[in-house]
Amino acid sequence: MTREELVAAIVAKYEAVGQNPDVHLSGLLHAESINYWDYIQLDALLGLQIKRTQQPDEMVFIMYHQINELLFKMILWEADQISFTENIDPGKFTMHLMRISRYFDMLSNSFHIMSEGMELEQYMKFRDTLTPASGFQSVQYRKIEIASTELINLIDHRHRETIDRETPYEHAFNHMYWQVAAKDHKTGKPTMLMKNFEARYKDELIAWMQRYNEVNLWTKFKSLPEAHQQDIDLINAMRHYDHTVNIKWVMHHYNTAAQYLDSGKGSSEATGGSDWHKYMHPKYQRRIFFPELWSQEELDLWGVTNLEGYTRLN
Repeated sequence: MTREELVAAIVAKYEAVGQNPDVHLSGLLHAESINYWDYIQLDALLGLQIKRTQQPDEMVFIMYHQINELLFKMILWEADQISFTENIDPGKFTMHLMRISRYFDMLSNSFHIMSEGMELEQYMKFRDTLTPASGFQSVQYRKIEIASTELINLIDHRHRETIDRETPYEHAFNHMYWQVAAKDHKTGKPTMLMKNFEARYKDELIAWMQRYNEVNLWTKFKSLPEAHQQDIDLINAMRHYDHTVNIKWVMHHYNTAAQYLDSGKGSSEATGGSDWHKYMHPKYQRRIFFPELWSQEELDLWGVTNLEGYTRLN
């Protein structure tokens, strides 16, 4: 495009929305050029790490979790490109799913930063200052789950028969699989972990359930034309994502937690007080986003054996 064509296109752009192009061109003339550090808000970003103790490795813990949350935001951004694209074709669906899977691959492969990047003695000291906070309280991760599948697949399996499409969202929220992990098993009442989480995010998550009720990734897939649902690349992308999130990433997280909490040094309880062994391990919770894309044999092996070789169909 020549300079004249470029200027003409800019003028046409602003005139089309009732704006004076000369004002915008004048603003461009007087605006300062952008710098890398301004564009990514570097000073603000680097000022967000605030330790609660004098343990140096607490900084590793903080920054690692902040990186996780940034990746979660990237995942949600990609999920939206699927959920809110009308008449999406299999190629675009697959492209965004594989982007999401790569982000989760990055998360899965990064746990050695935690497992090998913190001294056990330091971790056991600063972790007590985190109580009752917990990674359980990551609202973005809950949003990823809700945006990925139908609510019935996130309900505690003991309560699924009480849930259908007419069930109020609040009832579904109260029976999500992760509710069990945040209850005092002696009293049956919510722990402080859950009380704090619900006070901050319950209404927001219920609104999120409504937003994705008919456009979550699983429902979106099932709404595709039959021919598109048979696209082998898309099916493989769906299976890869399901396995990556609900087995691979979870098991890396589980093994890292075990390295510290089962070390025999300090408390073996999660900071939020949950029974983390059963809460985290996929063989107990059996979180499966796209159950109909797996064979009965694969479902029976879920969380029991490595399904890496099962994730692609010929």
